[in-house]
Amino acid sequence: MGKVHGSLARAGKVKSHTPKVKKKRDEESEVRIKKSKVGRAKKRILYNRRFVNKTTLGAKRRMNPAPTSDKP
Repeated sequence: MGKVHGSLARAGKVKSHTPKVKKKRDEESEVRIKKSKVGRAKKRILYNRRFVNKTTLGAKRRMNPAPTSDKP
């Protein structure tokens, strides 16, 4: 068995001596900005948006539909 560095009686002495500081109430913290999902969660949202929630039957989904109202 290896030896422990220092005695266990001194464990946690720094945290107990550190003064407790309350968090500031900033304007940013009151108005929470929702962070965007990343990775697997973002792919899940995209899948649900593109394939699962579509209730229009027979409509063809186009990636970049051109505006039809501007044509003469």
